[in-house]
Amino acid sequence: MQTDAPKPLDVILASASPRRRQLLDEAGLSFTVRIAEVDESLDADDRAVPEEAAKKLAEKKAGAVVQELLAEGFCGTAAIIGADTMVVLGDEVMGKPRNISDATGMLRRLSGKTHRVVTAVSLWVLSAPEPEKVSLGLRTFADVSQVRFKALSDQDIKDYLTCGESFDKAGAYAAQGKGARLIEHIEGSLDTVIGLPVGRLKEEYPDLWA
Repeated sequence: MQTDAPKPLDVILASASPRRRQLLDEAGLSFTVRIAEVDESLDADDRAVPEEAAKKLAEKKAGAVVQELLAEGFCGTAAIIGADTMVVLGDEVMGKPRNISDATGMLRRLSGKTHRVVTAVSLWVLSAPEPEKVSLGLRTFADVSQVRFKALSDQDIKDYLTCGESFDKAGAYAAQGKGARLIEHIEGSLDTVIGLPVGRLKEEYPDLWA
């Protein structure tokens, strides 16, 4: 007797980041993108433990998309991926620079030092065979890489800022772009620094590629 083949899992990336989209594309994962607005502000207690703060934000991003899907009467099974990346120098959590002065200050503080890049990933699996029958599971992890910057002169910083890739990046640099020339050494995954540890994602959630 012929049976119906299982339907593939719909994968949704809850991120506007083109870097994350590229990493998933390169990993051969089929997905769509959907973004829901969330409050990404952090209080002092959150910032005290960056790994937990990043996980909290990753969960909020994925959870907001789940809530939208449920509000629309979603039927089916989907995996929703939320992610958040933080650059951490000592006790300072660096966000995206507000302006060129802010970016300059960040790069000066990173110059010649080792900092951490924390990327958290939260994956929610939503199953709703019928609107009134909903099950939900989630798992979240954080991956950390250590990044050592070269000693940068003021001219090095000025030259880098003119390329314009600093202003939507935590820590004011892009490891996958021209910012690579600022880096002396990376210990850990480059993908974590870019914004999505795909290797770890495959280990944690192999069913996404099934």
